[in-house]
Amino acid sequence: QVPLKPGRSLMDWIRLTKSGKDLTGLKGRLIEVTEDELAKHNKKEDCWICIRGFVYNVTPYMEYHPGGEDELMKAAGTDGTDLFDQVHRWVNYESMLKECLVGRMAVKPIAAPKGEVFKNEIISIILYSKKVYIFSLLYFLFYSYDWFQTDSLITIVIYTKHKDIDAESVIADCQDKRLRGEIIVGDHSYLVEVGRYCNFAVEINIAEKVGKVEIILKKKDNVHWKMLGQPLESHNTFVKRTDRGLFYRKCKLVSKTEVTHDTKLLCVMLPKSTHLRVPTGQHIYLKKNIAGTEVVKPYTPVLPFLPLDFKEPFSHDGAYIYLMVKIYPCGLFTQALDHLQIGDYISVSNPEGNFKKSQVQTIEDLFLLAAGTGFTPMVKLLSFALTEVSCLRTVKLIFFNKTEDDILWRNQLEQLALKDERFEVQFILSQPTKDWVGKQGKISSSLLSEFVKRSRKDSKVLICICGPTPFTEQGVQ
Repeated sequence: QVPLKPGRSLMDWIRLTKSGKDLTGLKGRLIEVTEDELAKHNKKEDCWICIRGFVYNVTPYMEYHPGGEDELMKAAGTDGTDLFDQVHRWVNYESMLKECLVGRMAVKPIAAPKGEVFKNEIISIILYSKKVYIFSLLYFLFYSYDWFQTDSLITIVIYTKHKDIDAESVIADCQDKRLRGEIIVGDHSYLVEVGRYCNFAVEINIAEKVGKVEIILKKKDNVHWKMLGQPLESHNTFVKRTDRGLFYRKCKLVSKTEVTHDTKLLCVMLPKSTHLRVPTGQHIYLKKNIAGTEVVKPYTPVLPFLPLDFKEPFSHDGAYIYLMVKIYPCGLFTQALDHLQIGDYISVSNPEGNFKKSQVQTIEDLFLLAAGTGFTPMVKLLSFALTEVSCLRTVKLIFFNKTEDDILWRNQLEQLALKDERFEVQFILSQPTKDWVGKQGKISSSLLSEFVKRSRKDSKVLICICGPTPFTEQGVQ
């Protein structure tokens, strides 16, 4: 992110979009845009970008973009879908840029090749079709579902043939007149999704040895079902998770606790008809409608507190998600979160992220470099490593903050360091008072060289880093 000029906040942008001003320069007309036409609009003062087949005039948005003008210009006059997905595919650009919509990309006619090239094309298409057929055949061999019923229950059985399916791999929701069951397998997911005019309680059974998942629903009335439901668009599909899109459910805020002067621990409760566990190292998105615009932000769930006994895995009721949120004075989204009352609802997405527990399971030394709320992804990772990684020798948390008042869970971290000899925490402040006797400064080679040391020669090391972008980039260097 880059500092924005005064009057260029997200709320200012929302006000501009509601002002009635012509932000496209087309006086309300929608046009069909050719590739050649799109390419002409590639300057800061005249910038069009295509995302998923729709073209937006982002010229008026330049000064409001949190990532800066240079990031937007990378996609100027081109199809920016891939770049957008890499950086922030979760952003609801349709809502944010709806007043900037120029129109749809024109479909480019494809001329049939001639002669030998045409024959080769046919051969290529046949070969490609065979590949698609083989892939589909493999998919149906490995993924299928069935269902059966009693007077009071419906049981959906999904056969994955994968032996590493666990509670974190299964997401189930019954809401808005539809049943949705998703099985996560690596970077892909299998989905059962049908429309049904009822709501149910959900129970999940997993037979890990054979990769079978049961989703058990309680009938509202003891009537015989002739069919499971009306198949929806994505029903019975196996695709990449990034192609699936984000699914949200409304969660109730049940508690809000002060952690520091500007950071709060929010606890939201999942609907009774939802089964969802957020894996270690992954995040969710919160979505809220602010002044008629849907705003989305990512957060990494934490534990309700830092466990001090790591003899067995920490378990808390999976019905709750805990989020540590820093409230910024001028932060539109965090201010909206802070103003939520107990009992209010907010939309919570499915988990996302690339981190895998297997990255940790064979390490001996784990170093966690965190700045401010960059500490949040470290909480579950810390708990998992100290509990389940048998070869672990040391865990060091190097925690950077501005002042002592900014340190999150300081007492809990100090208690953990006393309780578990494998764990060490080092607090480093950039703006300490004269009474501070600890380390001070910003992330640097000299600072890190004091703390990032192997417990023994050639030990297997993992270093995890999270914080503001400048901190992370400097740390990686």
